[in-house]
Amino acid sequence: MVAWLLIKQIAVLFIIMLTGILIVKYGLVKAEDSRVLSVLTIYLVMPCVIIHAFQIDYSEKIKNGFLLAFASAILIHVVLLLLSGIVGKVIKLNLIEKTSLIYSNSGNFIIPLVLAILGEEWLIYASAYMVVQLIFFWTHGQSLMQSEKNFQWKKILCNVNLVSIMIGITIFFRGITLPSIINNAMSSVSAMVGPLSMIMLGMLVAGSNCDGLLRRKRTWLILALKMLIFPGIILVILKYTGIANLTPEGRTILLISLLATTTPSATMAVQMAQIFQKDELYAVQINIMTTLVCIITMPILIYLYQM
Repeated sequence: MVAWLLIKQIAVLFIIMLTGILIVKYGLVKAEDSRVLSVLTIYLVMPCVIIHAFQIDYSEKIKNGFLLAFASAILIHVVLLLLSGIVGKVIKLNLIEKTSLIYSNSGNFIIPLVLAILGEEWLIYASAYMVVQLIFFWTHGQSLMQSEKNFQWKKILCNVNLVSIMIGITIFFRGITLPSIINNAMSSVSAMVGPLSMIMLGMLVAGSNCDGLLRRKRTWLILALKMLIFPGIILVILKYTGIANLTPEGRTILLISLLATTTPSATMAVQMAQIFQKDELYAVQINIMTTLVCIITMPILIYLYQM
């Protein structure tokens, strides 16, 4: 059931992405104008989504579910780090490939999917995954790109999405209810996360050339690792280790964690490549290719998890 809903929702997102491609192809906007949508999504829409997700009544059940989601996210990232390390020794992964294999588009992609498929009451568990990924990305991910181990904790703690999550957690555990007018405004802004993210991605697709990338055998290997093999291993761990039995709704909570793992490579990897002057084009190409194939791979993996 969820797999079928996922197919339909991904199809909706891809149609929205197509509009982003068309407005660039017809000269209405330029591909680089997508940065405006990126800024809006990161600094306005996502914080509203996160804080609004925590506007639910506190209960031990939700607290335990959040802790399970948090712990499973840590486990997933540790496993992905180990897998990329092992594979990297065999096929000599470069920095862009390692970052793309480990980190997924868990914010822009998973939030609208969870919202559409499961409902906004489940977004709190998606936020738990985002907390963990942000910490790992701005420590390990940044050290990969910089080729050094000098973590900038200030950037981690001041990240707008992490600050929003901390605000949301505080509101949740203290039982604070925001005024309805503010809550309604945040709810309306939150609804834009899917359309804005996909239009932005469509604009990037229109401005990129992936023809040469498709002819490289290594591209298909990276795609297989990112979208099938690594998530498949995570699926087996989440499904057969009994972790889901730790809370009443553990199976659905872990489904959200798996969803986050099966999403395309992180757009943050592209942004980081730009900052540290790495192979930005390759990062964009991997991001686009993983996005295009996820409409097939994500439903398959979710179906296998639910069998």
